[in-house]
Order: sequence, then C-alpha cells, then structure tokens
Amino acid sequence: MIRPQDIFEARILIVDDQAANVQLLARLLYEAGYNGVSSTMDPYEVCALHRQHAYDLILLDLHMPGMDGFEVMEGLKDELTDGYLPVIVLTAQPGHKLNALQAGAKDFISKPFDLAEVKTRIHNMLEVRLLHKMLADHNLRLELAVSERTAELRASEARYRALTELACDWYWEQNESGDFTKVAGPVVEMLGLRVTDFLGRTRPPEATGWVETERQALQATIAARKPFLDFPFNRVNADGSRQQFRVSGEPMFNTSCDYVGYRGIGVEVSVAKTLSLV
Repeated sequence: MIRPQDIFEARILIVDDQAANVQLLARLLYEAGYNGVSSTMDPYEVCALHRQHAYDLILLDLHMPGMDGFEVMEGLKDELTDGYLPVIVLTAQPGHKLNALQAGAKDFISKPFDLAEVKTRIHNMLEVRLLHKMLADHNLRLELAVSERTAELRASEARYRALTELACDWYWEQNESGDFTKVAGPVVEMLGLRVTDFLGRTRPPEATGWVETERQALQATIAARKPFLDFPFNRVNADGSRQQFRVSGEPMFNTSCDYVGYRGIGVEVSVAKTLSLV
C-alpha cells in the first residue's frame, strides 16, 4: 500500500509561464504538506529536468509562448522509460481538455483554479502514479527472481546429468518426437547395437535378443510419458549369455510445463550363461 508520506515526498514539477500561477500552486502544495516541489517557467527545460529528476507528477500549462504544452508532452514521451506520462495539464479552455487527454495527459485542472479540486486531483494522480511504479518495481523483481531461478535450475540440471552419467552404464535423452538427442556411456559396446535399436526403432527384435514383451512394455510407458524406476530388461546374446538391466526414466518438461522429451538411465545388474534361449 502507498503510505501518506510517500505521496507527500513525491517529486512534483510545476510548468507555467505565468509567475502568479507558479507561486499559487507551489504555496498550495507546500501548505498541503508536499516537500518535493520545484518549478520552471521555461517549457524548453522540462524534458531535461525530467530526465534528471524523474518527476512523479508534472503540472503542465498548455498555453505557453514558444513551446506549448502539447509539444512538451511529445518531447517527454521520448524520455519515458516505463511508458507512463505523469502529466496533469493546466488549461482555461474546455475544448483543449479532450485533446490533452488524447495526447497522453492523465488528468486536467481548469483555470481559474479551484483549490480544493487542485489538491484532490494532485493527490489522486500521485497515488495512481506511485502504485504504477510499485507494480513496475514488483514486476522487475519478479522477472529477476524468475531469471535467477531459471539459471539455478539449469545449473542443477547440468549437475544432475553429470552425476547421472557417472552413476550409470548409459544415459539417454529423447525429444518430443522420440528422436535421441543425447547418449552417454558405452551403449554400443555394452548392448552391441545402435541406440535407436534399443527401443526397436530400426532393427527387428529377433535380431537383437531383447525380450519383446519387455520392450513393448517399455515403449508403452515412454509413449504414455510416465516415469518408471528399475524396469527389468533382459537380453539374450547369440552365444547364449544373458544380460539383465535395470532401466529408469522420466518425462522432461520446460519452465512452461510443456513436454519436451524423455530421459533415462540403464544399469547392467548381472551377466549369466544359459544354454538355450528362453
């Protein structure tokens, strides 16, 4: 929430070519408790002053010689960093109020001044402006937190992959289409076949020695995007030896919770000799 002292400490610039108007508004604001009030009677100074002080509110007279308030607002738009033009225009011509709002002003104060109206409009405008800044600051902090958390997750993921590759006989990743994108470990030497054959993508199962029912169950689990742990997987080699593996895997998702693929590990747990194929 915006505290009352935040509003009274806001930076305010009065811009009017009439000294009497500047003095009247400045005295009114000081008496109301505002302590960050400054002024200029030169419209050409406004953009540079705003660039230097980042005013929370600019009270801008529309009718000034040399450079009117509309031109000042156009110049201020080039200085904006958050897209918010903190301007209340001062005008004695009712027909210019709508034009000023269309040009980007947030509110208007009619001349001659109604002092109660002036104080109310300035207070309300500052409250909205400070809330806008508070929201912008919150969003920036949120973006930084998300960026930091994303970096932490990527670092954690890299550590996970490195440790996983060290702790298992092989490691694989697939994209959302099922294509292998990463393979680590002696897959060819250990399994005696290409990685794509591990899930039966290129060779028929009878040429590899894998138990077809186990392979179908593993394929179905991955296709359903389900995690699994220590899935038993067996292979009978041409010489009659049997290899037994434990396979674990899980689906992968990005930060938007979209499925991006699958990853898994395999560990050979035993090697035994058998006389016939089972």
